[in-house]
Amino acid sequence: MVLTDTHTHQYYETDPVKKAGLMQRCLDNGISRLFLPNVDSGSIAQVMDMVNTYPEHCFPMLGLHPCDVKANWEQELETIYAALQQTQVYAVGEIGIDLYWDKTFIAEQQQAFKQQIGWAKAAGLPINIHCRNAFDEVYAILQQEHDEFLRGIFHCFSGTLEQANQIIELGFMLGIGGVVTYKNGGLDKVVEQIDLKHIVLETDSPYLTPVPYRGKPNESSYLVYVAQKVADLHQISLEEVARITTENSKIIFGV
Repeated sequence: MVLTDTHTHQYYETDPVKKAGLMQRCLDNGISRLFLPNVDSGSIAQVMDMVNTYPEHCFPMLGLHPCDVKANWEQELETIYAALQQTQVYAVGEIGIDLYWDKTFIAEQQQAFKQQIGWAKAAGLPINIHCRNAFDEVYAILQQEHDEFLRGIFHCFSGTLEQANQIIELGFMLGIGGVVTYKNGGLDKVVEQIDLKHIVLETDSPYLTPVPYRGKPNESSYLVYVAQKVADLHQISLEEVARITTENSKIIFGV
């Protein structure tokens, strides 16, 4: 069984012994493919260190997280773009719009999002979208940018069935994580109505920890609980969910 975590910040752990333990627990649970998004120019080195340490299991994505779009956003983009030219990456991300914490730089977030979509299209790469309290704003830009080159993953999807279908119609896959295991999250009702060909799995480690570890730091090895929940919702085996969602991830990332 091969499970793929399409979105994890497991590189945040810097202690080599603890990092090795995290990876071993992944492999013990069948999670042997991890896709790592940076968040800003400063975290590129952390991502690449983990990729270089575990080249068979870890794959980099690079972009500017919307929460890190500040007054110096153009300089940040220049640095990240330079890194993209020198590094093999498998997506531009995570990028998007976040209006949960701060709306000060909403115009800049939108500009940065569009610019990085342009990078992805030019390089033939998918995008990995971060969207929080900003579905309408993100969707509007995706509609504007929609063409045969626009594709990717709507990371940490937790919206309605209608929103899910809107995203799928644009050719995106839905990143499903720990929220699907939450009793009153509502995402389970949506996921059970979506064909698995439109779904990939993720943890967003160390955030959004699934049941039964909710409230504690997340890690990629816990992806197995997300996968099992999806299997239960669709009344199929864990192995079948792993097979389908990993194949979906290969379609998106090309690896």
